[in-house]
Amino acid sequence: MTAFLRNTWRGLTSMRTALILLFLLALAAMPGALLPQRSLNPPRTADYIAAHGWWGTLLDRLEFFDVYSSVWFSAIYLMLFISLVGCLLPRTVDYARSMRAQPVLTPRNLARMPHHAQATLPEEPAAVIADAKARLSGWRTVERDEDGGGKTLSAEKGYLRELGNLVFHFAMLGLIVALALGKMFNYEGQVIVLADGSEFCNSGTAGYDTFRPGLRVDGTDLTPFCVRVDDLDVSYFPDGQAEQFTVRMDYQAGADLDAGTWRPYDLRVNEPLRVVGDRVYLLGHGYAPTFTVTFPNGESRTQTIQWRTVDPQTLLSQGATKFDPPGTTDAEQRRKSQIAITGLFAPTAQYDGTLLTSGHPDLQDPAVAVDVLRGDLGIDSGRGQSIFEVDQSLVDQGRLVRVARQNLEVGGQLRLDDGTTVRFDGVERWAYLQVSHDPTQVWVLVFAVAMILGLGTSLTIKRRRLWVRATPDDAGRTVVSVGGLARTDQAGYGEEFSRIAAALRTPRREP
Repeated sequence: MTAFLRNTWRGLTSMRTALILLFLLALAAMPGALLPQRSLNPPRTADYIAAHGWWGTLLDRLEFFDVYSSVWFSAIYLMLFISLVGCLLPRTVDYARSMRAQPVLTPRNLARMPHHAQATLPEEPAAVIADAKARLSGWRTVERDEDGGGKTLSAEKGYLRELGNLVFHFAMLGLIVALALGKMFNYEGQVIVLADGSEFCNSGTAGYDTFRPGLRVDGTDLTPFCVRVDDLDVSYFPDGQAEQFTVRMDYQAGADLDAGTWRPYDLRVNEPLRVVGDRVYLLGHGYAPTFTVTFPNGESRTQTIQWRTVDPQTLLSQGATKFDPPGTTDAEQRRKSQIAITGLFAPTAQYDGTLLTSGHPDLQDPAVAVDVLRGDLGIDSGRGQSIFEVDQSLVDQGRLVRVARQNLEVGGQLRLDDGTTVRFDGVERWAYLQVSHDPTQVWVLVFAVAMILGLGTSLTIKRRRLWVRATPDDAGRTVVSVGGLARTDQAGYGEEFSRIAAALRTPRREP
């Protein structure tokens, strides 16, 4: 049993196993890129499972829609971590020992070395070795004496190759740890903010439209800061393609929250606001029409609600603005008098008969084509519903009835049969923002750069050894033998050895 455990540990901590596990980790991550993930888009995941029947159900049971939190992905991740730790620790100890050790003894027969040269010089062996030592500047050298008055010099270079290899693998290990911690403590949320001075504060998950927390984030301890979107400038090319998006905004964080101080910032695509460790990105923009409903009793209500873009080229938008009648204490009567304004909004109106479409994404001639629905909107049911549409089941049941349809330009209005009027007042822009928090992003960058530097070092530096033996002959001269060995590969070492050997075999000129 002990032998089995020992062999299993040796197999798990070998570099070959680490490389196999790294490949398996990359392979295991592929379903996360090809299949919808429940943590990112639950509705799309549910639709995919329903559309693929038993196959979708099987994939769901195998956790292919929760790849990065699945048991099998976590097992590969953990085994890779253990394998790298078990592999690197002994190698680090061996490297430390090799750094303290002296270059190996000069072999007895240098002629058997892959690289070998020999010459006879008039200098004494001590002078030859001293000259060789001076020429091998930057090499680790050790000088030894031999019987008969001979001397040897052992030299070695390229220790940084193994250091680069260790740096690469330790950086990979650090990257794995940083990514794992990032998944535990990061969060990411998206929110739409009207560009009319509306504010958003990162005080809890309720303020977001969508929120994706890390495994250890419950939304109660988010980084506090606030942003206020004052305006959104968009410039277009003549063909309608967007040229530049700029959100004129203010933000406050830290002591500014207590002092009420706002600091200006121009937010652009790929130029996020970095504040207290979080990043605020601009993902997109759209339009929010403003409607005023005046009820028969003379009371009016005005709402500006974002509508969803259905054509990204022209920013034709679709949505639903919902109103609750004022001054009604009878719950049944109130549910029968609720109003929803649904339809299309065109920033630059074009008509095909009475059919409204948009010819340009900029606000050149805004108009809406609306259906006015009256009845029970289902907002008292306690169930959440989309702000972009009404519950179609209520329409099918006859609890929500269309009472008017009309195209309206800014300032235009229509009157319902009970005297209620609906007026299209104008439009505001909205900015789609994303807040990202990742406390390990700096470490991920550091480890990634370290991996590149370590890999470059290990690929460019070669480990090689060189020996010089100087032996006196009977004629009072010195026989110089030079041998060389590449510890890793011989590519490129032949030219270097020939250059060094030629210099060592050249008699030193007196100044």
